[in-house]
Amino acid sequence: MSDRTRVRVYVSGRVQGVYYRANTRDAARARNVDGWVRNLDDGRVEAVFEGDEDAVEEMIEWCHTGSPAATVHDVDVSYEEPRNESGFSVRR
Repeated sequence: MSDRTRVRVYVSGRVQGVYYRANTRDAARARNVDGWVRNLDDGRVEAVFEGDEDAVEEMIEWCHTGSPAATVHDVDVSYEEPRNESGFSVRR
């Protein structure tokens, strides 16, 4: 599946307690992007997006705004080898 792209993003700012994870899940599913999202103890949100390159790039852009109540300060992106994620989930 060499046409798949995988990224890991770390989003900082006011991104916990503002439905950022739920909105990320909905946005990813709407774009047929696989992966997961979770809160980190340091206040950031971590997400993995895997799928069509254009859809994954759209998710990276989406992260810069996120949920309506979020205030995003930074989005750190790293590219990884695809791992054949299936579906999109919110991790605890």
